[in-house]
Amino acid sequence: VFEERRALLGKWFDEWTDGQRRRILVDLLERCSLAQQKFCAKQLQDRVPTEALDFTTKLPRVLSLYIFSFLDPRSLCRCAQVSWYWKYLSELDQLWMLKCLRFGWYINFSPTPFEQGIWKKHYIEMVKELHITRPKTPSKAEFVVLDVQPVRSNDPEPKLPAAGGRTEERKALPPWRASDRHPTDTIRFNYLDNLHPIQQARQGRKKGGGETPDLSQQAAERKKRVGRGSKKLQKAKSLASIT
Repeated sequence: VFEERRALLGKWFDEWTDGQRRRILVDLLERCSLAQQKFCAKQLQDRVPTEALDFTTKLPRVLSLYIFSFLDPRSLCRCAQVSWYWKYLSELDQLWMLKCLRFGWYINFSPTPFEQGIWKKHYIEMVKELHITRPKTPSKAEFVVLDVQPVRSNDPEPKLPAAGGRTEERKALPPWRASDRHPTDTIRFNYLDNLHPIQQARQGRKKGGGETPDLSQQAAERKKRVGRGSKKLQKAKSLASIT
């Protein structure tokens, strides 16, 4: 029976006009209990998305003031025209006191807790005074332009290059490089990267144009013999001088 009457009520609801449907819905909501009305409200929130929401009614007042603190004075005055609650928030001294102190505008008295909007009024009065006292432009006689002369340096003027010629730019060498472009006294710490002594001597001869030193064992023995002979000669000379 319930299903039959429910289907019959649906057919009647489809045939009614918009005004008749609203009257039926109001009558049904008045007959519903509080729990049933909350159930209807929840169903409506799930089906109908919120198009616009006032964040000042949902957020704490501290967060709302923090958001308003990023606005300039002109925007705060426009926010005061939205609603009475926005007017109350946008005229609080916590917002306007910082804007006044930024320019060094102080008040000569301490406002009571019942006085609100003192700093906003003070800001508006100071801005009006700024508009009244306009800057004074000096007369034409005060604009004295001194004779400007170019600064001359003691350095000689660089010579201009000839037409079609190339300028030779000499760059200073770093301190760790000598003037020789092909040094022969480069010693590497890695033994594998160094050449054999005989090959290194040959390359030095090719670059420098000198004679290749003899690094064989015979040459070493010759040097030793010459050294021994010179020592014997020095010893004989010293004995002769003693006698």
